[in-house]
Parts: sequence; C-alpha cells; structure tokens
Amino acid sequence: MSTEPAAAEGHPGPADTDAPRAGQGAEATGPEEAAAEEGAGAPDPADTDDGADADAGAPAAEPTAEGEGVSEAAAEIAAQRELQERIAQRKAAKEGPIAAGGKLSGTAADLLAAVRAVESGERPAAVFSEPAPAPRKVVAEPVRRAPAAAPTGPAEPTAEAVDAVRALLAEGGAPASLAAPAAATLGEGADSALRDDPWQLLRIPGVRPEQADGFARALLGAECGPDDERRGRALTVWLLEQAAVAGHTALDAPLLAEALGKRAVPDPGEAVQSAIAEGDALVFQDALEEPPGGPARAPESTQETAAQDGSQDGDEAERPVRVLVGLERYALAEESLADGLARLVNSLSKDDSSQALADWEPAAAAAAGSTAELIRAAAGHGLVLHTGAEAARAEPAALVQAAARLGLRVCAAAHSVDGRRRLAEHFGPGAPEGTAVTVSGLLSGTEGPGRDRDGALAVDLLVVLDAPQLDVETAAMLAESLPDGARLVLSGDPSVLWSAGPGRAFADLLAARVCPQIASRTPDPGPVGELVSGIGAGELNEVAAPGKEVVIVPVRDAAEAIHRAVQLVADSVPRAIGVPSEQTQVITPGHGGAAGTRALNAALKERLNPGPGRFGGFDPGDRIAYVPAPGRTVPGRVVRADADGLHLDCAGTPVVVSQDAVERTVRHGWALTAHQAVGLRWPAAVVVLPGDATQALSRPWVYTAFGRGERHLSVVHGADTALPRAVAEVPAKPRTTRLQTLLRAQVPPTQ
Repeated sequence: MSTEPAAAEGHPGPADTDAPRAGQGAEATGPEEAAAEEGAGAPDPADTDDGADADAGAPAAEPTAEGEGVSEAAAEIAAQRELQERIAQRKAAKEGPIAAGGKLSGTAADLLAAVRAVESGERPAAVFSEPAPAPRKVVAEPVRRAPAAAPTGPAEPTAEAVDAVRALLAEGGAPASLAAPAAATLGEGADSALRDDPWQLLRIPGVRPEQADGFARALLGAECGPDDERRGRALTVWLLEQAAVAGHTALDAPLLAEALGKRAVPDPGEAVQSAIAEGDALVFQDALEEPPGGPARAPESTQETAAQDGSQDGDEAERPVRVLVGLERYALAEESLADGLARLVNSLSKDDSSQALADWEPAAAAAAGSTAELIRAAAGHGLVLHTGAEAARAEPAALVQAAARLGLRVCAAAHSVDGRRRLAEHFGPGAPEGTAVTVSGLLSGTEGPGRDRDGALAVDLLVVLDAPQLDVETAAMLAESLPDGARLVLSGDPSVLWSAGPGRAFADLLAARVCPQIASRTPDPGPVGELVSGIGAGELNEVAAPGKEVVIVPVRDAAEAIHRAVQLVADSVPRAIGVPSEQTQVITPGHGGAAGTRALNAALKERLNPGPGRFGGFDPGDRIAYVPAPGRTVPGRVVRADADGLHLDCAGTPVVVSQDAVERTVRHGWALTAHQAVGLRWPAAVVVLPGDATQALSRPWVYTAFGRGERHLSVVHGADTALPRAVAEVPAKPRTTRLQTLLRAQVPPTQ
C-alpha cells in the first residue's frame, strides 16, 4: 500500500478534536436502543443504517416519470401486503382466530404459562414438541395460487380525519405534524382510538415512549400511570418494532421483560401477556439444537431454560428451549419462508433429479471448478446456496446460460440496479430480455418474466444474487412466488453487511445446512481483491499496490479528513488514477458526526457542484441517493425541478419525487454509508474513517466499505488502532431469528 496517489495539498490547521460522536457510533445494548445498532435496518429518511436518524416509517414511493400508474416501490409494497394476507389466511385456517382481548386456551395459554415460568426462574412445560424431520417427498400436483391482485397504494386519510387528529394532538400537546401520519397509521376513527388509548401514538413513526407518556398525561390527567395496561402493551409492541429495526424477527422473553422494566413498566410479564392476548404479539417456544458431546448450553443473556413435557418417559433427556416473543408480521413471514423453502427442497423427485443430472452433465463438463459444481448441484436439487465475492458472480451467470440452452425458463435477480448491470455484462448482448432483473422489480412485476395464471413466477430456475440483502419478508415473497418443481439458487458474499430489514435469511440457511452449498474458488483480482479477502478472514494485511490501487491517507482529525477526502475525489484520484470525480464514491460510517455523510456532502457539493440549493437543498447536477423503499438506495443525479417535484436520473431511469417526499427519500449522494453502498460498486472508492465513529466499525462494515472500489481504494484513516481491532475482533452483531429451527423441523440436514 502506498501513500496518496498524487502530491497532496498542504494540511489544514489543527481543528477541534472534541467532535461529536458519529450518529452510528453507539452500540445497541437492548431492543429499546435497536435503532442505534450497526446492523440496523432502520428505515431512516433516505437511508437505512444511521441509528441516530432512524425513523420507523417507510418513505412513500414516488411514481416514475414514465407515466406508470403505480411505481415499482408501490407495487412491491402491494405485493408484500398480498403475501401477508395470504399467510394470515392460511394460518387462520389451520389454527382458528383468537379474538382480540378474548380468553386464551390450549396452546396459547400454555405459551403464556411458559413466559411466566421463564420470568419466575421455573422450568416451563414443553408447549411444542419438536416434530421429527419430514421425509423428502414428491409433490405431484402444483399448488394453485390465485392471480396476484392489481397493486393499490394505501388509502389516504380524509382531510376531516386529519383535522380531527390534529385537534386531539393539540389538546395533548403533541406536534401537529403527526396528524397526517397518525390518521394514515391508525385508520378510520384515529382520533377516537387515540383518545381511548393515548399510547397508540407510539405506532406513529419517530415517536418515542417519553413523548407518548407526555401525551397520555395531558389527556388522562390523574388517571395516567406507569402501571396502565395500555402503556405496557404499547411499549411491548414498540420494543419489538425497535428490535425489528435492529434486524431481529423475535426477542428472548427475558430480554424483552428486562427492557420493559427499564421503561418503568412495573409488571413486564403482565404487559407481554396483555400484548399476546390482544393479538399484538406472538410467543414461541423453540427447542435448541444439542451439539455433539453433550446437551446444548443456553446463553446467559437469553436465560434459556430446559423444558420437559410431563407426559414424556422419565428416561428421555430434557430438551433446552428458548421462549421468544415477536410481531405477527415477521413471525408469519419467517414461517412462510420456511414452508416455501421446504417445498422447493422436497418438490423434485429422484427421477426428475436423475434425468436433470444427465441433461445438464454436458454443460457441467464444459465448465470447470466451482462453476461445474454449481451446475451439477442445481440440476439435482430444488434449493442451492452459492457463496463468493464479486468475481464469483460469473458462476451463477454461467449456470443461467446453461439452463437457458436447455430450454428452461430462467431469470437472475440482483439487489440493485447496478448489480443488475454487472450481472447483465456476464450474459452479453445475446441474453433474452428480462433475464437480468432486480429483486424488487421481479416481485412487483415491473421486470422479469411475469406470473402465470396461478400467480407464480413463470420460471423454472431463479438465481438471486446479493442474497445476504434479502430480509425475511422479501425472501418469503420469493419462495412463495416460485412454482413447485422450480429451482432456486441463492448466491452472495456472506462477509458483507446483512439486510436492512429484519432477518438474516441467507446466513440462517447456510447454518441450517438443509441443501447443497457451493463455495466459489474464484478470487477477486488485484490488490483491492487481495486486501478485502484478508479482511473477510479477519486479517488486515498490507498488500503490494504498484499502481497505487490501494492508498492510505493518515489524518489527525475530522476537519483534515474532510479536506483530504474532497482533495482525493476532486483532484488526486482523477489525476493519478484516471477515474473521474463522478465515478468516485465516498463512504463513511454514519450520517452524523464531524465527518459523516452530511458534512462530507456539504463539502463535496461546494467543491464539485456549488449552488444555492434552491430546490429543497438541491441543484441540477447534484449527485443524490434516492431511497424509494427502506433498504434500497438508487444513486442518481438531479436533472431539474418544477411544480411536479424533483426530477432525477437514476441509472438511466427518469424519476419524479414530489415536493413533500423529497426530504424523506432523497439525500445528497457524493458520500454514502456502507449500508447504502451494499450491492453497488464504483471504479474508485474513498473510505473515510473518522476518529469519532470508531465504535461503528466491524469486520462486515470494513469488508463492505473497502470492497466498493473496483480499480482503486483510498482510505482516509483517522481511526488509529480501531481499524485493525475491528477487522480482527468485531464480527457481525447477532440477530435473533427462528428460521433455522423452522427449517430443521421440515427438512433434515444434508451435512
């Protein structure tokens, strides 16, 4: 590694080193602080990884300038809503509904008893006995699905409803700006609902418990107290929502009770039980896996306990379990994902697999190494996992081409528009139209092969790249949308940051070992590839960079970091490396702080595209990051602005963002966070590591940020020893999920 690519300008004078901590610097210690977690999927206005700026509301999607009736994001949201309704109907058919506020009995009552037992330190009785793994079976007749309904956006609240809520908010001392989102979230009769239960205000994106408490005190007066059942129930749901922001699909019951206690809830157990009884949350008791050589030992932090059914024989060993509480939305999505994946695994008969292996063998023989292994695995199995970095994307692309030559209906989906472009480059100009798509476009129907009359995707083989970016709901939609007999190949780099939304579907599948796993042996080339590969293994190695492919720029403080980053983008990298400023991306840990994206974007705009920002802070030519939905960042440029809104060019697609949505969905884009940059690559990347954001660093963060540059990487290094320590010692923060347990109950491990 060398120093700067070119002669540097003089250093600025010393600046104040007591800079505020970056917005993402604090480590989350519980569900009440989940929005500050590094792995958080917080749908922040126009971003998903700045905990300090996290907002629980999803930004509204904007229509494109192509005149479509419904935007891609709106179609995706409608598809999610349709899937959730289908899952809920199926679950209701199996178990029957529980009336809100009704008495619980049977399994539900037993589950509540399990929660009480965990809190009291007793051993709960087993509620769910773990079923034996289901044998692989052949599904002779495909499951018929109803055609997808036409996407429709959420109903806008009437002006009268908003006015009624605004009057009640004024009575309670809450900001009038919450009126429209409250009316939209709570629906018809929102004002009455808030008057009956003021803590329902916590359902509004961005509202904190202390604000809801103040609103309740103003409305209820002396009747308001910390022991109010409505308060405990609302806080339970809010904590579970914050846990989802941090990536969890459920929380350990003791951890949830502890968090409620910190919020001055006098009886946390009763609060959880009330939320369960009202249908706001679900409770699960999952058996833990028993490792070879002895019983499983539960983590102390989760306070897992051993459960034994009284009806079992006395000589049967006790089985350790954990009691989890989660929101129905994510619980149903995780169950649907497990069901869908098990269906794919079991839907290929042995005869079909044998015939496919014979048909695909010429293509496998013509390939080499891990590409041949991937082709053979996909031929004989309904679900296959493929791991590898950027260069390994050629292997699933070769699989898609081989399947297309056999006459199969094929499609390959990437996380981002840029990922779709890079994938299409492997196919060449002869690939059929719609072969390379984005995941969001495939699910919304704006890209890809479309759906058959049963509502399933019209594909025989679906390859999904950037699989670590699949949150549990998106993954469930993909699995649910595939017809029986189809093959699904999930491919991705397991070392990058996880999805913005809750869940870790790809990591859970790798750990569950219920299907073949093919590890690519195609390394990323060059000094940048060598450096990033070492980081993935926990080593920060010095690499030879004769062409200044990797450059380290030491800085003393945040002011100098900003100065050197601007210099690199505007002068040094274009002059010494030959990469223009518009193809160089700055990446930093968070939005806030002295060298966060806000400060860097202001400095870069002043140097590269100065202007008054007369269009909501933007000028024509500004680089932007457009976020039509949480977890999806689309780079682009400002074209113009008029009465219709802000006109953008996003990877060649014109987009119009209405004036009232600009602040929520558009940021300047010269500098991004690593979460925003996942799935994207540029010819050159400048990674800024300010000293006030060192707590945000982890091995996945460094791996992701350093891997965004194809030809060149400059590191503006002010993190001192925090950088090598993060690479060596700070793995990804764990997420609590149930997918492994659900899968292993239906599909036996293959290894």
